[in-house]
Amino acid sequence: MKSFFIDDRIIGPRQPTYIIAELSANHHQDVDEAIELVERAKASGADAVKIQTYTPDTMTIDCKSEYFNIGKGTLCEGENLYQLYSKAYTPWDWTPKLMEAANRIGIPLFSTLFDATAIDFLEDFDLPAYKVASFESTDLPLLAKIVACGKPVILSTGMGTLEEIQEAVKTLQDNGCQDFALLKGTSAYPAPIQEVNLSRISDRIDRYDVPVGISDHTLGGLLPAIAVPIGASIVEKHFTKSKKVPGPDSAFSMEPDEFSEMVQKVRLAEKAIGSVTYELTEKEKSSKVFRRSLFAVQEIKTGEAFTQENIRSIRPSYGLPPKYLGAVLGKTAAVTMAKGTPLSWELIN
Repeated sequence: MKSFFIDDRIIGPRQPTYIIAELSANHHQDVDEAIELVERAKASGADAVKIQTYTPDTMTIDCKSEYFNIGKGTLCEGENLYQLYSKAYTPWDWTPKLMEAANRIGIPLFSTLFDATAIDFLEDFDLPAYKVASFESTDLPLLAKIVACGKPVILSTGMGTLEEIQEAVKTLQDNGCQDFALLKGTSAYPAPIQEVNLSRISDRIDRYDVPVGISDHTLGGLLPAIAVPIGASIVEKHFTKSKKVPGPDSAFSMEPDEFSEMVQKVRLAEKAIGSVTYELTEKEKSSKVFRRSLFAVQEIKTGEAFTQENIRSIRPSYGLPPKYLGAVLGKTAAVTMAKGTPLSWELIN
């Protein structure tokens, strides 16, 4: 699989998982809170912070038609799209301030862009990568324009069908993009755990031979820790200062303590993966003594035959390995040995 860099971090297999804190709407239209989120994401172990670059007018139109109403059973039921994006968007003039804060504390910041105007705006900044949301993954002209910027691309595939994902990947490749990753996501907020289908991670690695990650909208930090051993190279989770403050993303976002705990679990999962080796660890070497071996379990006199009654396979491992039991039975003792003597070939005639 081809790895690639985002700044000085390698994204790919056998590398530390790239953990992204997604701020989304959790700044609640307060730039100081947005800056604080950047700082707290860094302190919580995030490798990068991501914002979203759009306005209500670049996403939709202000229209009262029922087509623009948000459906039942969602967190924003009762609103229309324009109202939602008016509350959720990150003002574009915050971008330099957020980049300054990120640079000051040493964490990369990049953005999800949703249309050509966002690309034109962000190209004035030196962002290390661009993200494409799953809802825009079928906008093939947008993908082509993003590729032309020459930056690594992280593409969420969310509700994409196999055909749609293949079209998106082909568009990236046909336009010369070599450095890209795919994120497996479930476009439900929050996502039910039974709908996550993590098996798609390894399938996408096999199909496309590129780094694959997870954009996780489930509650808690279980899924990322499971996804990493399956092959996830990137983990993205929504990040908030407090879920008690209402907002479009609050309910399925992680507070700093939760995020930090998730990072620790991911790092432990990385250690657990290890590598394919059959060398014993130091701990295993010290435990090897507790294997079974052949011992005299009764006093055995010189010339006496070894039987099932006077020798047995027991712990510890100072005697002959148990596989030699059949070879020893019926032979005779070369010397008299006390109960508890480990058998060796020197003691056997």
